[in-house]
Amino acid sequence: MAPPYTIIDPYNLTITLLITIAWQITGFAIAWTLQFDKITDFTGGSNFFILALITLTTGSTYHDRASVCIMVWAARLAGFLLFRVLKTGSDTRFDEMRSHFWQFAGFWVGQILWVWVVSLPTVILNSPAVNASNTGRVYPPFGSNALDIVGLVIFAIGFFWETLADIQKARTASGSLSTSFKSSKPPKGQPCTKGLWYLSRHPPYFGEIILHWGIWLLCLAPTADKAISSSAQRAQWASITAPLFTMVLLLFLSGLPPAEKPTAKKYFLMSHPPDRVAASFTPDTLVPENDVWANYKRYLSRTSILIPIPPPLYRPLPEWIKRTILLDLPMYRFDEEKDGRKAVEEAKRQDA
Repeated sequence: MAPPYTIIDPYNLTITLLITIAWQITGFAIAWTLQFDKITDFTGGSNFFILALITLTTGSTYHDRASVCIMVWAARLAGFLLFRVLKTGSDTRFDEMRSHFWQFAGFWVGQILWVWVVSLPTVILNSPAVNASNTGRVYPPFGSNALDIVGLVIFAIGFFWETLADIQKARTASGSLSTSFKSSKPPKGQPCTKGLWYLSRHPPYFGEIILHWGIWLLCLAPTADKAISSSAQRAQWASITAPLFTMVLLLFLSGLPPAEKPTAKKYFLMSHPPDRVAASFTPDTLVPENDVWANYKRYLSRTSILIPIPPPLYRPLPEWIKRTILLDLPMYRFDEEKDGRKAVEEAKRQDA
């Protein structure tokens, strides 16, 4: 068995950070120079694949199952996001920041942090610190401890959930999937409620959170087997920051917050056209033009924001359970008076 390669530090932290910075700076330079956002998400997804592949092939014990899982996920994510942006033609998230250097650069800095932190379980698993302390021992065979099986099952569930949810949302009218949202051609003003979207408002986010917990558990096999040093075990336990960071990111930063209120705003304005709403309105004086907003509020009351729950079970639950345990936090709620007035005023300014 060849000795592992130590590059700068024994846990691969510095070299993987430098690779990530270089890859993201390259992507940013292309995107900024050409005012081109089609590679933005692809650059993030492919970065995970690169780090897993490099650290796997420079190690000495080839902890392939966890590395393969993250590479499969990264390839799927990067490919899907690239296909989606090529199909739609642009990414509206960057419309306001694309021409502002520091705003656009800030997104890429965030992407550096995301890739590096979420890659930590695999990076540390494949590092010389773990490999060297395992010298003379065979890497625990699959199934030798419960974490292997539990981790792989959790990853598989999350990967399947995220992939199927993305397919169901993105299928065109010519798609053959019977549960495809777009192929069913719902009336304008109706949110996606087909397939996994019937159980959750954001099934891809649920799948992504779950799969990263699965990868972390898979990476803990040497620690569970006590085949590595105590310092390497501590490093592996510390890599729990990866699934926790994914949860924080999706729950409080780039996932649910920019998805929930803007979506509610869209449906609110469908029922309350700005040119027909008085600037001094109150919720009691609002007269909707149609049932779009009322239908959307009923959809919110019966559909879990993240955790998959059948609507007949979710709808009657007490509000305090929905807003705490089930994560439909007040920060996601669209206030008709405050947020509605702001939405109407912004729409009027845009139309002026």
